[in-house]
Amino acid sequence: MADEQEILNRWRLVLGKYASGQISFSSGGLQYMDMENVLDYLYSREYGEEQEIRKDRGGGSDASRLTVPGWLRQIKKLFPKQTVEVLERHALEKYGMTELLTDPEVLQKLEPNKELLKTILELKHMMKGEVLQMAREIVRKVAAEIARKLEQEVRISFFGQLNRNSSSPVKSARNLDMKKTIRMNLKNYDREKEQLILKNVYFNARMKKYNQWRVIICVDESGSMLDSVIHSAIMAGIFSKLPMLDTKLVIFDTSVVDLSGYVDDPVETLMSVQLGGGTNIAGALSYCEGLIDFPFRTMLVLVTDLYEGGGYQRLYSTCKGIIESGARLVVLTALDMDANPNYDRNAAARLADMGAFVGAMTPEELAAWMGKIIA
Repeated sequence: MADEQEILNRWRLVLGKYASGQISFSSGGLQYMDMENVLDYLYSREYGEEQEIRKDRGGGSDASRLTVPGWLRQIKKLFPKQTVEVLERHALEKYGMTELLTDPEVLQKLEPNKELLKTILELKHMMKGEVLQMAREIVRKVAAEIARKLEQEVRISFFGQLNRNSSSPVKSARNLDMKKTIRMNLKNYDREKEQLILKNVYFNARMKKYNQWRVIICVDESGSMLDSVIHSAIMAGIFSKLPMLDTKLVIFDTSVVDLSGYVDDPVETLMSVQLGGGTNIAGALSYCEGLIDFPFRTMLVLVTDLYEGGGYQRLYSTCKGIIESGARLVVLTALDMDANPNYDRNAAARLADMGAFVGAMTPEELAAWMGKIIA
């Protein structure tokens, strides 16, 4: 019976206040009424001009008296974090509640997460003063959290091949020296039980390599590439800390901005991004070509959907020159945790035929791929 009441309560939340005559809240009704009020505050916007009529019809309701800060406090009290993030995203993206990002009191209450980071980057032109500083702090927190998750995998990819002539005190399954472990424990073999008793387990050391490569990350800042822009900036920041890499970062639309001076500061990089506008990939690659000093120790990572606005023949000609110089050209049609690309397949096929690596990657896959090239 309790389960049926719970199902009815949830259906009432889905249907909203118009279903009050047919379905009433049962046990826990007070909390469900609070939930309904905060959901109605947001989703009544779906009715457009009818919203004010609905508020009048429900005269005296809590939903009509809620403010944005009060709404934020309520949803955090009533719903789990994941649901709160969905509600905040709907408020910003679907219903244009931009006061979430222009009111300091409201912004302070938002959950720092990747979706909020993306919205800040899209709406940062509306911010100034205290709000802008708070937004930068959110960008810093989210970027640092993403970097923390990626940095360890990146370092493992770059800090060397296994040195099988040296043992290591670092006990990691990744470093396990199976042959030596078996060989050194053969004397402990139990003939009756037919078992090898492991008294000592041995691990390989890792060699560090410091043969420096130049990595140029060239990022299309058009709106459709936002996820890739975020991960490119963060990966550039991680790469800049590695002694074997000299990292450059360039962003572009129809113009080119060299952010190499800020490569170790993802916040400054991300807050410099101007989303939207046209795309001149060939122009950006021509600029990056000028950053190549030693082609055979240079990797140019182009992050773009390959929808060229400046003419494809110039794009192909520039790419051909980079590849023939001996530099490695990597064209990433997506660089994010999902690696779901949307790109010009004809251009991708043409560049692949020239000798460029073309594909979508997660940041971890990019690090592993680069680690193998540099090894």
